[in-house]
Amino acid sequence: MAPFIYLASQSPRRRQLLEQLGVAHELLLPNAAGDIAEDAEAIELERPGESPRDYVQRVTAAKLDAAVARHGRRGLAPAPILCSDTTVALGAQILGKPADAVDAARILGLLSGQAHEVLTAVAVQHGQQRLQALSVSSVRFAPLTAAQIAAYVATGEPMGKAGAYGIQGRAAAHIEEIRGSYSGIMGLPVFETAGLLRALGWAL
Repeated sequence: MAPFIYLASQSPRRRQLLEQLGVAHELLLPNAAGDIAEDAEAIELERPGESPRDYVQRVTAAKLDAAVARHGRRGLAPAPILCSDTTVALGAQILGKPADAVDAARILGLLSGQAHEVLTAVAVQHGQQRLQALSVSSVRFAPLTAAQIAAYVATGEPMGKAGAYGIQGRAAAHIEEIRGSYSGIMGLPVFETAGLLRALGWAL
């Protein structure tokens, strides 16, 4: 078994969670010098009528396809490649990363006083073998005032995060209840990830 895995994600939270598992990893990111350009935004576009569960699993699989191709182009040493994607859903509505501060405030206004789902899909490929899992958790925000939303948006923390918040940051002060996987809400469900790696023969 390879002594490390490739993590195809720029998220520092996913790196932290792999370190928590004791899994050595190297980053496998797009657009290295001399590599072909990859359009991540196109991968993340929603399709009409697509459910949040179908969406997050499709996007994760597409990101893994791109990472496997990237690995092959660069002629890197063989090792498992891991991808993960997180989305936030209010009912059937997918709440992605905010476009700007105004959009972040709009999203947080939708979540105020409501329970929503956080869905994180994880997929790993080693050679021709591919395994995947899905973590679904429920998060309830307390009612938020306009001033509270504005103060949180002003921290810059909502930007680049699905649902315009980070569970491990200042948003935690406004979260009444969590059901499910805290690490899944952060962006990499540790239990499911460990299960996938064990299935590949990894000793954890």
